[in-house]
Amino acid sequence: MSAASVEQPFDHEEPVTLTTIADEIMERHPGYRVEIIGGHLLVTPSPDAPHARALTKLMRPFIAAGLDDGETEVLQNVGLWLPTGTEDYAIPDLVVVDADIDDHFVENNAYDPACFRLVLEVTSGNWKDDLKTKVAAYAEAKVPVYVIVDRKHQRLHVLTDPAGNGYENHRPHAPGEIATLPDSIGAKVTLDVAEILKAGQAKKVG
Repeated sequence: MSAASVEQPFDHEEPVTLTTIADEIMERHPGYRVEIIGGHLLVTPSPDAPHARALTKLMRPFIAAGLDDGETEVLQNVGLWLPTGTEDYAIPDLVVVDADIDDHFVENNAYDPACFRLVLEVTSGNWKDDLKTKVAAYAEAKVPVYVIVDRKHQRLHVLTDPAGNGYENHRPHAPGEIATLPDSIGAKVTLDVAEILKAGQAKKVG
């Protein structure tokens, strides 16, 4: 999804928090996603149909593996509290979380990263944020597995073993490959890279 850093766009007599600005943007632009990462606002318009189609395709193997029952849940657009700043949070496209996530609410509709087993992003115009900014943020939050569906470069990235502001293991997968995710997410899950990337492309008409 496309994103842009936003400086304080509203006139106030006194300085306001980034959270207040984020709330104002979402109120004025329903459907937009606003995240705060590293003290910067990222504003994301509503996703296009291929982005949503890729997410639907992605949810199926996780659900089929039983990850949406019992100890875990498979969810979309859930806030993840980040340790990178006092107001920082991200909203991944797809997550695998512990089933008791409701007990880990922090604030501002965001939850403790300790209950996230996997986060996944499907890129659009913000592919640089997904491939760089969010890699550092999710690693610092110690999210064990980060998956990126890179529609621009036609790759699926699997990052594991967070250390500092990066991941020790980064495996890019090309179309034709099958990506096997770590058992640490709670079940065996494999992703057909070509199928997912195809779902993320606009359908040709005629």
